[in-house]
Amino acid sequence: MIISVLVKPRSKQPGISKNNDSTFVVRVASPPVDGKANDEVIEQLSKFFSIPPSRIVIKSGHTSKRKIIAIL
Repeated sequence: MIISVLVKPRSKQPGISKNNDSTFVVRVASPPVDGKANDEVIEQLSKFFSIPPSRIVIKSGHTSKRKIIAIL
């Protein structure tokens, strides 16, 4: 499954919501430095979908707020 994700780093209320255009909005507390926000995105998505983090791969957007993520 491929999903589109919009990441909001440094959020006070971490969590996941889904937009009407089937994009997931992931709010993370971590800053976008040294991949910390990406790690937290993977962690939150793994909890949301109840799958291990090893099954989640960022396909594109490693340094962007908009990401394409594959769930294996």
